[in-house]
Amino acid sequence: MTLDAGDDAPDVTAQNQHGETVSPSFEAPTVVYFYPRDDTPGCTIEAKQFNAELESYRDAGATVYGVSTDDVDSHDAFADKFDLEFDLLADSDGEIADSFDVEIENDFTQRTTFVLADGEVQAVYPGVDPDGHAREVLQEMLDDELVVLD
Repeated sequence: MTLDAGDDAPDVTAQNQHGETVSPSFEAPTVVYFYPRDDTPGCTIEAKQFNAELESYRDAGATVYGVSTDDVDSHDAFADKFDLEFDLLADSDGEIADSFDVEIENDFTQRTTFVLADGEVQAVYPGVDPDGHAREVLQEMLDDELVVLD
């Protein structure tokens, strides 16, 4: 069972695709989306669409993180191939997935997205359809007034 709206945001630390250590605070509006594997069809669609919406997320004061069990090198190649401008967090040991109670099957995280703000989970999207998801999440964040576009 994943974390649910109202639950405290977990403390997580991981390396991004550049090998930099990242520790999101989850105080400001943040999207954390878990995806199964770098450079696969659905994951590529989802990543490219979050990247396409990234300026709108940033204009609204929100940060986006992608998380999978792939390692830093895989994330680096994936981000470079598609010019992804947001952090992909390497969760090779499954600690981040465990912190969010996201299931891992056969080394693949289940496709699940979390919206966090004010140190807690605001919304959870399990079983995500990657196509159109980035825009859907942004729109719901705007509708719920978690973010406001400048």
